[in-house]
Amino acid sequence: MGNLFGRKKPSRVTEQDKAVLQLKQQRDKLKQYQKRITQQLEREREIARQLLRDGKKERAKLLLKKKRYREQLLDKTENQITSLETMVQSIEFTQIEMKVVEGLQIGNECLKKMHQVMSIEEVERILEETQEAVEYQRQIDELLAGSFTQEDEDAILEELNAITQEQIELPEVPSEPLPEKKPERVPREARPKQVELVAAS
Repeated sequence: MGNLFGRKKPSRVTEQDKAVLQLKQQRDKLKQYQKRITQQLEREREIARQLLRDGKKERAKLLLKKKRYREQLLDKTENQITSLETMVQSIEFTQIEMKVVEGLQIGNECLKKMHQVMSIEEVERILEETQEAVEYQRQIDELLAGSFTQEDEDAILEELNAITQEQIELPEVPSEPLPEKKPERVPREARPKQVELVAAS
């Protein structure tokens, strides 16, 4: 039966990730075994002490031999744990190195594409054209600076001032004096009548 939700996305878990996970699981199991052996050693030491108090020296000696064997197993377990942790660190560091190399490879490919678009010859050509344009402009400036007389400079400044005045030109002030305005006489009929108040007799 097909997948109703489309294709299944590829897993991002690599073989290196699986290997690291397995190594860590083995390491954890060895640590659990190491913890169990340590507890047994402490218990056997207490039992041997009790046997000596009871006068059972041979049994105590046999138990200490057994304890010594377990201690050797404990040392081997510690070495195995160290080897597993070293292997895990090596794989993880190698994964980081692979990512760095992958990034460098992508960067190199990008640089190659950029170099194809902009070759050394193209860069040299642009620089030469830029230098030629700068030199051409410098020659024009020198010609302009040396081809005008003082009279030409004065005419240019006069024209510049004229254009400036046109942009901010104001209305001219009349030269003749303005006529004086005489006050107008109001006719008698238009004047307000005075109302006399007659006192009642």
